[in-house]
Amino acid sequence: MNAQETAVILIEFQNDFCKEGGKLYGLVKDEIARQDTIGNGAKLANAAREKGCLIIHCPFTFDEQWVEDKGICGIVENVKESGAFRAGEWGAEIIDEVKPAEGDLILAGKRALSACTNTGLTEILEERGIKNVACAGFLSNVCVEATARSAYDLGYQVRIVKDATAAGSKDNQEYVEREIYPILGGAMTVDELIESLE
Repeated sequence: MNAQETAVILIEFQNDFCKEGGKLYGLVKDEIARQDTIGNGAKLANAAREKGCLIIHCPFTFDEQWVEDKGICGIVENVKESGAFRAGEWGAEIIDEVKPAEGDLILAGKRALSACTNTGLTEILEERGIKNVACAGFLSNVCVEATARSAYDLGYQVRIVKDATAAGSKDNQEYVEREIYPILGGAMTVDELIESLE
């Protein structure tokens, strides 16, 4: 893949998921440890940046008014109950290990599952001449999958960086790696993705 035509989307590498004391940390801590998600996420961001990829951070910010107006239920309703991802709070901040660097972009407005919704991501990809999208982050079977599906439907070559993701369980992780990611373009490790970049 041409690095100049590749965007790496880092989804919800935020304290509420990634750090002790985070409101959703208990959900993913075992998989973070098993996958070394944070270490691999940092490795991915740094190596892809050095290769010339566009790094896009996509944090989730809970928007109570939007949830009420739209009648949203399911996992976003669960986020409401947890109190996670509130703007201005520690839990919503991007973790230090993958802090945005010069040249990175930070998307605002992610309040649904796909990073392509409400964020301007599609316009950014078009303006930058991006053809390839690599997704990493949380949750493997929710927002990472939703973003990968959206990007696939928009005509991008999609890869999911499987060892820089985490689900709520090993079973969920293995399911999406086996059954879902192949139909969206495939899963790669950080090392495999970096090696594939020209």
